[in-house]
Amino acid sequence: MKTKYINILNHRRAGVLLHITSIPAAYGNGYLGQEAKNFIDFLANSKISVWQMLPLGPTHHHGSPYQTLSVHANNALFIDLPWLMEKGWLSAQSLEPQFELTTENTESFRKQILTDAYTGFIQSALPHDKAGFVQYKQDHREWLDDYALFMTLHDEFSGLEWNQWPDEYRHRHDKSIESAQHTFRKEIDRYCFEQFVFNVQWQELRQYASSKNVYLVGDMPIFVAFNSDAVWANQELFELNADGSARVVAGVPPDYFSDTGQLWGNPLYSWESMKNDGFQWWISRLQSQLELFDCIRFDHFRALESYWEIPAGSETAVHGNWVKAPGEELLLAFIQRFGLLPLIAEDLGIITEEVEALRDQFDLPGMKVLQFAFGGGADNIHLSHNHIPNSVVYTGTHDNDTSAGWYASLDEWTRSYVDNYLSSTEQDPAWTLIREAMSSVSQLAVIPMQDILSLPSEERMNTPGTVDNNWQWQLSWDQVDDEHCRQLGNLVDLYGRAA
Repeated sequence: MKTKYINILNHRRAGVLLHITSIPAAYGNGYLGQEAKNFIDFLANSKISVWQMLPLGPTHHHGSPYQTLSVHANNALFIDLPWLMEKGWLSAQSLEPQFELTTENTESFRKQILTDAYTGFIQSALPHDKAGFVQYKQDHREWLDDYALFMTLHDEFSGLEWNQWPDEYRHRHDKSIESAQHTFRKEIDRYCFEQFVFNVQWQELRQYASSKNVYLVGDMPIFVAFNSDAVWANQELFELNADGSARVVAGVPPDYFSDTGQLWGNPLYSWESMKNDGFQWWISRLQSQLELFDCIRFDHFRALESYWEIPAGSETAVHGNWVKAPGEELLLAFIQRFGLLPLIAEDLGIITEEVEALRDQFDLPGMKVLQFAFGGGADNIHLSHNHIPNSVVYTGTHDNDTSAGWYASLDEWTRSYVDNYLSSTEQDPAWTLIREAMSSVSQLAVIPMQDILSLPSEERMNTPGTVDNNWQWQLSWDQVDDEHCRQLGNLVDLYGRAA
């Protein structure tokens, strides 16, 4: 049965890009509690109707939301801990650390609280809450059982990647899996509980956003991390060697961000195997995202037409080759299941006519990034006069420098070109780009929160090709005042984006 999804590009709108990890939090980075609702209030007060964020999955130690332990599960570290106390599953004392919280120990502190909350839930939860948990497990068993067992074994084997586990678990021998499900049933159930709690809190947050006329936009990476439940539980769907290691891996050739390309290291799909069952793995994955979001940014969309295949063990992404992908067949399968495709195609990088044709065949909006607009000549597709309505314009993305930092880094000639093209009365380069994005014919204009605050390069979210000091930026309400709301609201009204 097809579900009717909202086309958020049916009206000119404005949005803000801010990941959950950037929401102010007492414990670590980001959570689904009152501060997230405060951010929704900020959007509504600024006449902004779209909140875009990054992938929500549980991350590895480096924190990248594009390399997660699961494609279905969500990061339990975002759970609002005081909410658990209000439910009666935690004592107030549990939320008081007995030691100074640091970057290194905050995660373990939060995990211990979640463990205590599970115990409290089992002992004292009301019948309707316990019934809700049972129903959640039943409704999501298609992926939840594998995820919970994967995470439990991940803990049991001290965080080793799954292809380094004992053979009977690496290759999922039936008797060993059944034995583990029995032996670790409490640990498995605790991981299920965390996903249940996240889902309840998320739906509360989504309902609050809806009450303020704010839509939520998510982000779905095209590839998955090797060390994930997705690969472990579906090894036949990936290009793997007999020992479970990746035969070939994903990345992109040299581009704007790197002279040696980007070596992501994700295992590549066995597309023939995926086609055999009508892309059910992909359909299930998109279904999980649409339970959370009104629209999804499909990261690295170009790999649905052709992807850059790199031999495993390569030191850089230079020596690879393009391989065709069955993107048309996959998108047709999506339409058959979901009807309208509430997707935004991330069509940045090396984009060919074939990629554009695939995007346009399914009437998917692409992306325009103003920071990319000033290389080349007047035919640069990111320049405002080349924009089209069925697109989303950004000042910059999570991978870009902040707009203030970008402008400061320009050489004299390029800066003169930018000033001449934009010809703005704004004195702030970040707000000059914001105004340009708002005035674009693109149906949706999305502004990173750092640009609204005119922050420098040190406050950027991510630097592609690096692993240190990324994904850590956090908003402080001390940085925000009523003038930001007034300025945003004025531009939203001025350019017809008040949806």
